Amino acid sequence: MRKIAVLTSGGDAPGMNAAIRAVVRTAIYHGMEVVGILRGYSGLMQEEMMPMTLGSVADIIQRGGTILYTARCEAFKQPEGQARGLEVLRKHGIEGLVVIGGDGSFRGAQALHKLGMPTIGIPGTIDNDIPCCDVTIGFDTAVNTAIEAIDKIRDTATSHDRTYVVEVMGRHAGDIAMYVGLAGGAESVLIPEAPYDLDEVIRKLERGVARGKKHSIIIVAEGAASGIEIGKYLAEHTGFEVRVTVLGHIQRGGAPTARDRVLASQLGAAAVELLRDNVSGKMVGTRNGVVQAVDFDTVFTTPRQPDMRLYDLANILSI
Repeated sequence: MRKIAVLTSGGDAPGMNAAIRAVVRTAIYHGMEVVGILRGYSGLMQEEMMPMTLGSVADIIQRGGTILYTARCEAFKQPEGQARGLEVLRKHGIEGLVVIGGDGSFRGAQALHKLGMPTIGIPGTIDNDIPCCDVTIGFDTAVNTAIEAIDKIRDTATSHDRTYVVEVMGRHAGDIAMYVGLAGGAESVLIPEAPYDLDEVIRKLERGVARGKKHSIIIVAEGAASGIEIGKYLAEHTGFEVRVTVLGHIQRGGAPTARDRVLASQLGAAAVELLRDNVSGKMVGTRNGVVQAVDFDTVFTTPRQPDMRLYDLANILSI
């Protein structure tokens, strides 16, 4: 294989740049040309491309976001859009494609694979909602960003004797909420994978007040409930002074942690090696700490299993 391309798709995640860097430099090390596709599948259909050199990826390993930009593309979900993407890739002599993103990005990659374009996917999403891998690129950074904010919120909560509800990202996965809830000593954690009882949350708050507790932190994953609505309910049913903070997209930004940089570098390099070995239609990720490739079909059909032991432990420690 002499010429490959790389794109980022879907939501951005810290560490994507480190993965791009690893793809480009590993490919150049092996004497291959690399093309960067801008704005994901949308840019692919519009032929938004640029040649990638060693200098193209200098000084980006520490930067959040993605230098290739990203976008969601409804048109690429249709056969006509996929055929257009294949046409563009072949027009530019591209023989393999690395796609960095989440589930939707992988479905686009699988479509190209089935049309005859070798593709490898790299899991990059802060939600950590991709099965068949230990962790996704960006998750560790998002958790550290959220916990830093929550530590600061706890300072003001203590100063004012307040209850704070903090909404974190996670539409379908509560991993960010579980990790920051456990690491931040939250009184309650609400996630989409587990039922919750707001009356029990209230009873826990009241028990804390009874023993002299000055503040409380409730962590809510956006996929479980609206932090604002939870805050209103708690205020109305307790009489406590409740404040709500929605962390939002702040969790996607910032310099990636060392863990995310190392993971992204490993997976970016592995993706190139797989293409060189004529492997296609797979996601590369770590499983039990070992870099492995898994068929897209397996990724799509494997139920995602969050580590509910962390959720249970957070509840035990917040008694």
